Amino acid sequence: MEDKKELSVEEKLRALYELQSNDSNIDRIRILRGELPLEVGDLEDEIAGLETRISNLKEEVEGLATSVAEKNNEITEANTLIKKYEEQQMNVRNNREFDSLTKEIEYQKLEIELCEKRIKEFTLESEEKKTAIVESEEILGERGTDLTHKKQELSEITNETSKEEEDLADQSVEIEQIIEPRLLTAYKRIRANARNGLAVVSVQRDACGGCFNKIPPQRQLDIRSRKKIIVCEYCGRILVDNEISGDLVVE
Repeated sequence: MEDKKELSVEEKLRALYELQSNDSNIDRIRILRGELPLEVGDLEDEIAGLETRISNLKEEVEGLATSVAEKNNEITEANTLIKKYEEQQMNVRNNREFDSLTKEIEYQKLEIELCEKRIKEFTLESEEKKTAIVESEEILGERGTDLTHKKQELSEITNETSKEEEDLADQSVEIEQIIEPRLLTAYKRIRANARNGLAVVSVQRDACGGCFNKIPPQRQLDIRSRKKIIVCEYCGRILVDNEISGDLVVE
C-alpha cells in the first residue's frame, strides 16, 4: 500500500476548502428536503398508532357485544326460572314453600334488573367506542392523504437531487483520503459544532467569514501566506484567504 503524499500547508488548505465546499453543497440539498423525511416518519408513526387504536377499539366493541348477548341470555334464563317458580307456587303445600318461591322470584327479578342495567352500560360504552372509531378513521384518512402528498413531494425532491448528492458525497470521500487524520478530525469536530456547518471560512472584509469578528492585519498576512493552519481565535473555524478556489489536483 502506497504512503500518502505529504501535502504542503497550502495544499491542505485547498483540500479543506474543497471539502467544505462539497459538504456545504450536500447541506444545501438536505436543507432543500427540509423536514420532509421527519414529517414522513412522524406521519407513518401516527398512522400506525391510529390503526392500532382502531383495531383495539373494534375488539373492545366486539367484547361488549358479547357481554350484552351474555346478559340477554341471563335475562332469558331468569324469566324461565320465574315462570317455573310461579307454576310451582300453584302447587305448594304450605306458606313456607310459597314464601320461599316468592323470594326466588324476587331474586330473579333483581337479577334481570341488574342485567338490564349492565346492558345499558355496555351499550353506552359501545356507542362511545364506535364514535371514537369513526373519528379515528376520519383522522386516519386525513393522515393517509397527508402522507401520500409528503411522500410524493419527498420523492420528487430526492429524484432531483439524489445523483448530485451522491456525486458530492463521493468527492468528499476522495478528498478526505488525502487529508491527514488529525486535521480531518479537527475539521469534522468544528463542522459538527458550527451552527451553519462551516468549519473552513475565508476572510471577508477583514473579518472571519464565520463569526464576523475582526482579524488583525498581521494575522491576515499570515493567512494569505498559507504557511500554517490558522484558526479564528473567536469561533475556532479554520481560516483561508478568499483567493483559495478551484479544484485540488490529486496525483
